[in-house]
Amino acid sequence: MKNQSLITLLIVWFFSFGVLNAQDISDDAEDHSYKPLKLSLNEEGTKYIRFIMWHQLWMTTDNLSADNQNLNVNTSIRRSRFLAYSQISSKFLILTHFGLNSLTPSNLTSLGNNGNSPQLFLHGAWGELKVTDNIYIGAGLHYWKGMTRLANQSTLNFMTLDQSRPFNAWHSLGITDQFARHLGIYLKGAAGKFEYRFALNNPIRSPLGGGIDYSRNFTEDGNPASDLTYTGVTTSDSNGGVVGNNIFEGYVKYNLWENEGTKLPYYVGTYLGKKKVLAIGGGFFLHPNGMYNNLTSEHSNVTHVAGDIFMELPTSGGALNAYVAVQKFNYGENYISRWGGTGTAFFSHFGYYLKNSNLMPYVAISNSNYAGANDDISALDIGVNYFIIGHHCKITAEYHQISKDYREGAMTLGGIDQFSQFRLQLHVFL
Repeated sequence: MKNQSLITLLIVWFFSFGVLNAQDISDDAEDHSYKPLKLSLNEEGTKYIRFIMWHQLWMTTDNLSADNQNLNVNTSIRRSRFLAYSQISSKFLILTHFGLNSLTPSNLTSLGNNGNSPQLFLHGAWGELKVTDNIYIGAGLHYWKGMTRLANQSTLNFMTLDQSRPFNAWHSLGITDQFARHLGIYLKGAAGKFEYRFALNNPIRSPLGGGIDYSRNFTEDGNPASDLTYTGVTTSDSNGGVVGNNIFEGYVKYNLWENEGTKLPYYVGTYLGKKKVLAIGGGFFLHPNGMYNNLTSEHSNVTHVAGDIFMELPTSGGALNAYVAVQKFNYGENYISRWGGTGTAFFSHFGYYLKNSNLMPYVAISNSNYAGANDDISALDIGVNYFIIGHHCKITAEYHQISKDYREGAMTLGGIDQFSQFRLQLHVFL
């Protein structure tokens, strides 16, 4: 009851304060419209360099579900990024994206240069060539991913506060890629109402957690339920050869209403009623010989498939936003990865944009049924966005809860089985 009262008071206080202060913006005569940060290299503007920068600044509580714990509010930088892309010809494009993630009081350093956590790193670097009006091919450290729309989600315009955790949509994050970006080549394009993106990638050699089987976190005796590790590429086959060096992934989408942009890989979370979209998609992620069985010394394949539906329906009062995704993961018998696991994961979110008040309340739910876990993992996010100037400046408050995911440090089998948290975010991008 104490936690519920705290959450209610924080939401009321935060949005009362935000609305009263934001009212000053709408009342004055200053022009608050946004124009992209674009440097034109010719008079027509067909040759250009586009710059994008953004910060997502968080305030979060500790685990509200833990007993006898003092309430602490922590500040962090969830993302601080800079992205630039350029075209001086319709025949090719270059993109560079760098920044940092999750800068917290725990990983700040005294002088900013005596540790890895505060440092900027490369998120994306690719070049792209135009083959025809409907076919483009590119290579580098890229984000043209398979499986689902949310795997290709833009962090600039989430409908929810962030990607839903556990990161089923970013199932390969840190496992086979560098923070959801792979080194490889991709093929993408659109024809009529169809869109497609396919990629051939190489996996990283140092997976998050060493590719261990997290099913040990879900067993009473602490022993893993699987003999597998995600170390196929770093373990030679019986002939001493390297296997597991290629990943194939893709996503195909059909737009029943308006088409969406395909210049960049980042799918929009909500258009705030400016676009009417109904899209049905399906995808896959295949990693031949990606797994290694420590008992039999054999390699095996990773085979994931998924389907999803996204809708944004403008209304007279704003817009209805809805999304549903089902992912079928297969790493091998009873294996649980850091973000996914052999079994089925369901995710859905619903939101409604209230145009007159610039508010968008939403709810997101997920459920993961893994063969290596006795109980389902569930998550719930309930929140509201306040759009001061669209996605360029917004404030989000969210109640976040995960149950029975013992991969999370705040949860222990036989002890705490729930993590709940109140989050506030200031999001600004130019």
